[in-house]
Amino acid sequence: MSIADTLSGWRNSVSEVELDQIDWENPGSWPSVVKAFILTIAFLVCLGLGYNFVTKAQLADLNTAQLKETSLKKEFEQKAFDAANLDALRKQMDEMQQIFGALVSQLPSDTEVPGLLEDITATGVDNGLEFQSIELQPELAQEFYIELPIDINVTGSYHDLGAFVSGISSLPRIVTLHDFEILPIDDRPGVMAMKILAKTYRYKDEDAE
Repeated sequence: MSIADTLSGWRNSVSEVELDQIDWENPGSWPSVVKAFILTIAFLVCLGLGYNFVTKAQLADLNTAQLKETSLKKEFEQKAFDAANLDALRKQMDEMQQIFGALVSQLPSDTEVPGLLEDITATGVDNGLEFQSIELQPELAQEFYIELPIDINVTGSYHDLGAFVSGISSLPRIVTLHDFEILPIDDRPGVMAMKILAKTYRYKDEDAE
């Protein structure tokens, strides 16, 4: 039997009692049905008030704690994973530092730039090219490195120009090639003029600056 059914039964029982015969100033003389009905109503009122002012807030706190528990579990699992893989992460960091060091070693310092220009010139001469000019342009500072542009003007056959470009890419220093312009020379059949912008780079040393 539900609470609603019980209350309905008590209400019917109470209605059968002659209310004008009840001494409201003497609760001890009330019929048992009336006492039970009033106590039930009082209990339900207290239960409702307790839920709204105590239990409801506690349930909200419980829900918040459960969400926090889930978040903490995920954080713990991630930290446990990191701890279990700490050696692997350290090894990976060492490998990255070695790779970075190898890349930095390929970036020429200021004192190595003349030698790099000599290497570029030697590569062109070895491939049968004639240098019209090779000029170092002003540096361009980037966030982590500095660009060193080099304007190159050479003449030679198409095959020799291709071999020169391939030779530049094989140099031990990092050199990139940009802005190709190849044009035939009218009075020299089979000979072409090439203008190209070569860029090398050096590491931007903040301490040195």
